[in-house]
Amino acid sequence: MKINKIMTLQLIAVMAASIGLTSCGNSNATSSSATGWKINDKKGGFQYNTSYDGTEVPYGMVAIEGGTFTMGRVQDDVMGEWNNGATQQYVQSFFMDETEVTNLMYTEYLSWTKAVYPPTEARYRQIYSSALPDTLVWRNQLGFTETLTNTYLRHPAYQSYPVVGVSWVQANDFSKWRTDRVNELNLERAGYIAKNAKTDKAYGEQTFSTDTYLKAPSKAYAGNDSIVFKGVKNRAKDGQNGVYAKMEYGIISAEFRLPTEAEWEYAASVRKSDRVYNNQQGRNKYPWGSDDVRTNSRKSKGDYLANFKQGRGDYGGIAGWSTDAGEITTAVKSFPSNDWGLYDMAGNVAEWVADVYRPAISSEVNDMNYFRGNVYNKSVIGPDGTVQVVSANIEYDTLPNGKLRPRALPGEVQKEGVGTEDTFQRRNFQGDNSIAYKDGDTFEKVGQKGTMYNSPQDQAVYDAQGNLTYTLDDAARTSLINNNSRVIKGGSWKDRAYWLDPATRRFIDQYSASDFVGFRNAMTKVGNTKSNSKKKARG
Repeated sequence: MKINKIMTLQLIAVMAASIGLTSCGNSNATSSSATGWKINDKKGGFQYNTSYDGTEVPYGMVAIEGGTFTMGRVQDDVMGEWNNGATQQYVQSFFMDETEVTNLMYTEYLSWTKAVYPPTEARYRQIYSSALPDTLVWRNQLGFTETLTNTYLRHPAYQSYPVVGVSWVQANDFSKWRTDRVNELNLERAGYIAKNAKTDKAYGEQTFSTDTYLKAPSKAYAGNDSIVFKGVKNRAKDGQNGVYAKMEYGIISAEFRLPTEAEWEYAASVRKSDRVYNNQQGRNKYPWGSDDVRTNSRKSKGDYLANFKQGRGDYGGIAGWSTDAGEITTAVKSFPSNDWGLYDMAGNVAEWVADVYRPAISSEVNDMNYFRGNVYNKSVIGPDGTVQVVSANIEYDTLPNGKLRPRALPGEVQKEGVGTEDTFQRRNFQGDNSIAYKDGDTFEKVGQKGTMYNSPQDQAVYDAQGNLTYTLDDAARTSLINNNSRVIKGGSWKDRAYWLDPATRRFIDQYSASDFVGFRNAMTKVGNTKSNSKKKARG
């Protein structure tokens, strides 16, 4: 079916306005090298953004050009962890937040969630609850911290401080929300969505999901065409085809997500001399390109270059000389950025990354975009051949700590694991879960077989009467590592200088939260390695 003329003119205008084209109309039309047919002709036909000039840097992010680097620790391992041996890796270009996600950013997310899924309604109550940070992480059995418990998240005094008390799962939920809100704004500005619908109309299942819009646009905003068909006349005549933005137009942003461990470490080890190990010279330890934690600047000589714990009972120096600018966390950008323009890649808060923790990283298995944690899903297809979208029937998962979390939000596409029909005769993956792929879990000695990652299996389950029962696993166990163990990188306000080295790595459970762990987002750069455009995105 042909794309209507109104749609064609609209697309050309959007390309010129939002992607920086200097021409429109027939001058934007090109001929296909496959068929000779016209592309982007005003009379209709196939529409494609052939003048796309590269991904704009998303708002609040910086561009990180990919390359090869030595991942892991090259100095002596004084802690004896032996979990960060040096390997050669290659990372593709990506974008990363210049700062950690702040309290202001996260409370915006909470405000939106509360407005769209009001907890006063029973069916939505657990959606808002599942997004709330755990403010009780500030409590200390032998310390007075109640003021932080009550104020740190929401008081304006802490608006520019990194959010804490957020689990790995919650950080991913925030990232997905951010993706949808940015793309919703992009489409509104391009004229494909009614103005201010994101605030005036959003409620329950009538919300925007990027995945739903791309795969089943007629079901976006619960099928409300007064929102989705903005600016298109003669709807009945035009039909459904050609009135929606498509991936081919270059308007839809890639997803915001947690960085992989390799990306995070690469971005923290900024200088070339720090990324590649030299046998004679070694490499500098910290993100600011030095083995010293103090500045040599004449103006601030002796001050620390990151927010960390200097010693027992010393979190910020003496009165009159606050050597690291803070007692707990500090406002983001309190210290100089590294050469990429990234702040607090050491100190302030440690940060969640996407990877499942295992003690070893082997470049023999994969040496490009290394990541452990792939779980492959696909859209649920209904009997009518279209993707299924979550409506009022919300399914919740009971987490090991007893909290409920929606499996998918109203308005989102339902997902399921890939099956045999998707993996048969494939060589690159053979199942829907690759977390434990070649992780060295099983062992055999003296004819005895066992597993390395034999961690406790605590449970929280609801019985038939709806009562929640907690069960602590008291069996003999040999490890705390399991498939829910997620890597955290970088030192924090309550860590010693050892953890400021980007090569160090630790883990905590993905459902847990802490007063010293936050996060920042990353985004894969699509297209060529180098950025063609240095313009900031308007989102």
